[in-house]
Amino acid sequence: MSSHESCIVRHFSFFSALSDDDKALLAELEDGTTPVRAGTVLWEEHADAHEFCTLKAGWAFSYRNLENGTRQILDIYLPGDIIGLREFAFSQRLAGVQMVEDGEVCFFPHCNLTAIFRKSYMLTSILFAIASRQQVILTERMVNLARRSARQKVAHFLLEMFQRLRQTEANGSESLRLPLSQEILADILGLSPVHISRTFSSLSEDGLVFRDRHVVTMPDLQALKEEAGFDDRYLIENIRPLFDNAETWALN
Repeated sequence: MSSHESCIVRHFSFFSALSDDDKALLAELEDGTTPVRAGTVLWEEHADAHEFCTLKAGWAFSYRNLENGTRQILDIYLPGDIIGLREFAFSQRLAGVQMVEDGEVCFFPHCNLTAIFRKSYMLTSILFAIASRQQVILTERMVNLARRSARQKVAHFLLEMFQRLRQTEANGSESLRLPLSQEILADILGLSPVHISRTFSSLSEDGLVFRDRHVVTMPDLQALKEEAGFDDRYLIENIRPLFDNAETWALN
């Protein structure tokens, strides 16, 4: 896969090989790049929902503010992700979205996505697969929040992010850049920042996870998977054969 391809093309190419026409359609979703700073709110909950955005650079998250003043983070978005797919059928935002770090986003109206539906069977299929996987990730996050210990929650989340990043930024190492504060991790995993810190220390003492500022190293991935009860079927290649014959199906 070419290193010169955009993140969104690499992201979609993970599901199936793309034609030049498909790549050109995706490139149109990254026109009109807007630079954004860390902490920028892309949209608030209940705002009008009339556009999506692609995340060209940087990380972001979606969240809900609760009545007691706390916050639950729902999703982490990585470069190449389309943000707002789950709100396609709604007139208002179901969650707010905020940047984790400096980055670039490309806003585009809903009609741009419907144009893809008309022009490319392959990209439409992949968009449905992406939306399905986003839902499965949320389901797994719910299980993680409700039924796993603090060590399992942290380990499982790290493995999930490692696997997702490897999809578009494979570098063969056992480390990942994790630009998330302890407060953000706490709001993702339903723990306190102090509990997050203690859990990282516990995993480090057992030689499973080492964190140096924004770099996390996992020297024994198999041992960490056993600790987390991590089953990566919801993240990787078991859906890929579905698209091997997608263009053939479109002709029948």
